Amino acid sequence: MKDDMAKKLWGGRFSGNTLSEVDAFNASVGFDYKLWAYDIQGSLAHVRMLARQKILKRAEAQKIEKGLKSIAKDIEHGRFRWRIDQEDVHLNIESELIRRIGPVGGKLHTARSRNDQVALDLRLYCRHQIHRLQTQLAGFQKSLVKLANRFIKTVMPGYTHLQRAQPILLSHHLLAYFEMAERDKERLRDLSKRVETLPLGAGALAGTTFSIDRHLVAKEVGFDRVASNSLDAVSDRDFAVELISDCALIMAHLSRLAEELILWSSLEFNFVQLPEGFCTGSSMMPQKMNPDVLELIRGKTGRVFGHLTGILTVLKGLPLAYNKDLQEDKEPLFDAVETTQTCLHLATELLEQTSFKEENLRRATHEGFVLATDLADYLASKGLPFREAHHVVGRIVRYAQARRLSLEELNLSILKQFSKKIGPDVKKWLNLQCSIDRRKSYGGTATAQVKLQIRRAEKILSRA
Repeated sequence: MKDDMAKKLWGGRFSGNTLSEVDAFNASVGFDYKLWAYDIQGSLAHVRMLARQKILKRAEAQKIEKGLKSIAKDIEHGRFRWRIDQEDVHLNIESELIRRIGPVGGKLHTARSRNDQVALDLRLYCRHQIHRLQTQLAGFQKSLVKLANRFIKTVMPGYTHLQRAQPILLSHHLLAYFEMAERDKERLRDLSKRVETLPLGAGALAGTTFSIDRHLVAKEVGFDRVASNSLDAVSDRDFAVELISDCALIMAHLSRLAEELILWSSLEFNFVQLPEGFCTGSSMMPQKMNPDVLELIRGKTGRVFGHLTGILTVLKGLPLAYNKDLQEDKEPLFDAVETTQTCLHLATELLEQTSFKEENLRRATHEGFVLATDLADYLASKGLPFREAHHVVGRIVRYAQARRLSLEELNLSILKQFSKKIGPDVKKWLNLQCSIDRRKSYGGTATAQVKLQIRRAEKILSRA
């Protein structure tokens, strides 16, 4: 046969050609070429096992191994030509191997299907990207700790409902994002255990008649476990869903930080000075400095969320085992991972060059009655039930608000009109620094507690 079907590695069953539109629609090499290094890594482990099990002669295995390494070198240096007529990364590499070393190259696929092959490639890809994400998250955390150390004395209003609530340290606020990133790292660590499960040897769906050693292959690629069910091995994409889900949570955390920095950089807040290199101007308004990087991080969060919905939708109705629908797992996975990595990198670099306006942050704590809770706590410490104290302070706030005064500006005689329990010692409670340092409960905003949080964070990072 001289037609195109004769050139396709699976073409023996067919007497005619597929339509060119079908070839284009069916092909995945336009995106799955990114798996080439993992594909060759898995093939090298597979061929070594075949030789050790005497399924292939040692000389044949050595020839295949040499051919695969030469292909890898050419791909790495941009000398490899990816062909759409070979559909995917696997067939492109295998057909080139046969072209280079002859028919013996066709023995590489002994005891293997593209179904278990691609499942291994994806798992190897995910393992690598998990490690990259963990490293990037640690870098992000280091930038937060650096800022927390630098601004350890900076006071700011803490917010609930975007309303000023209680005074806190800026460092305390920044370290909240350290904790989010630490949970992100924990989730990725936990996912690694499930990713490192070998599917190779499952064949198309039912295993293989050859006397293979799957545990040997697992050891070769550094996996701890071997998939126990061949049907599940080739159709499982839970690990890809989990990785996209983890990326979605990382992006949610970055988006929250981006939103706050966008708000804080506005004149209405004026808490932060963003580095110019991460902002752009307006084509019409010459005064503008727009926080485009932060806005794009916030916007790209929806993109990653969409990928999570997309892959779940692909999987939700698939019968066992492999179906071509699973080709649709790669683009959302690749894009979610790459988008998250880019956003993490830019967020980290931006934080390294961000400066906070300490005087403006402190000034903001003098508005909004942020010491109201302290006054209620003071009354409770004098024996007044907290709910009654809360009511008393609410009336004091209303009185001060009507006269455009702060709680600190009310003299003792006025305060005593609302409660006889208020004495001269109340002034120690209506003090920003005292308010902060009284919150000594573990994890609180007291300076001593925040310093403990920083030391804990530094210890975590030293183990990374």
